[in-house]
Amino acid sequence: MSDTRSEAATGHREDHVTIIRIPEAVGVFDSFEDLQQAVYDLHLVGFSRHDMSLLGSQKALEAKLGRAYWRAEDVEDDPHAPRAHFVSEEAMGELEGAIAGGFFFLGSYIAMAVLLTPASTLAASIAAIAIGGGPAAVIGTLLARRAGKHHKDYYENQIRHGGILLWVRVKDKEREEKAVNILKGHSGRDVHVHDWSE
Repeated sequence: MSDTRSEAATGHREDHVTIIRIPEAVGVFDSFEDLQQAVYDLHLVGFSRHDMSLLGSQKALEAKLGRAYWRAEDVEDDPHAPRAHFVSEEAMGELEGAIAGGFFFLGSYIAMAVLLTPASTLAASIAAIAIGGGPAAVIGTLLARRAGKHHKDYYENQIRHGGILLWVRVKDKEREEKAVNILKGHSGRDVHVHDWSE
């Protein structure tokens, strides 16, 4: 099944969305911690990350829906709402470490390359470490902090707009019941199932 809306009807550019007839449970969370615990429990009972999606970024919402202001309840059953994947705190920690560490090792590599050249002197080596290692580590740290802030801002923005949305594909009644119970069990609000997923 597919659904196409025209600019005249919606006030924004023509958009084509393919809707798959696989039921989907949806819930709204008031905290990242509750959302994360729900996702962990969904994984434990056999749901994969491909079965779950979150609402897209503010920028994606404005581009796709043509409006800056929205509430969670306005988009929870909208097939045109942009989607994103869940990223855990652990994964963000690993990403931040990889960014910071990658830049640190880049600086160290530059310094070591200079040390290994036949013409290197003690003064040149010290300068290479100062130039290569220091700024690279600082850049890595700044980029890691920026990634962490973006992650935090994403969830805070959704909470300001009524809560963090989580959609879970449920291919049969057994999985539907498991998903609904888990969403409700972790303080999910307005938990229900619609008969399609994007």
